[in-house]
Amino acid sequence: QVQLVESGGGLVQAVGSLRLSCAASGRFFSSVAMGWFRQVPGKEREFVAGISWNSRNKNYRDSVKGRFTISRDNVKKTASLEINRLKPEDTAVYYCAATFSSDFYYVSEKYAYWGQGTQVTVSS
Repeated sequence: QVQLVESGGGLVQAVGSLRLSCAASGRFFSSVAMGWFRQVPGKEREFVAGISWNSRNKNYRDSVKGRFTISRDNVKKTASLEINRLKPEDTAVYYCAATFSSDFYYVSEKYAYWGQGTQVTVSS
């Protein structure tokens, strides 16, 4: 079993930066892929970034490429999302998620474990 707790959200001005963290508990963190998703009211949860168990494979949605960086530390059992040059359209609740697979998926249904989410609000 994996339990996830996000932190690091907040209110920032456009072009600012944030670092979201996801702390995991459980024995299997180092062998499972992680993903970051986001959701705004009335819309489906969308994939933001994913990272494989050994960090060799990463990918991002097109709108965040070059601005977001996903990383993980399997010793500390943490996953992070560095967000730079924030835009108002990045405003959402951000969730980290873990999947049983060693590589990440782009769809939320493939993830078995979710954190509670952290709000990111970007003002223009």
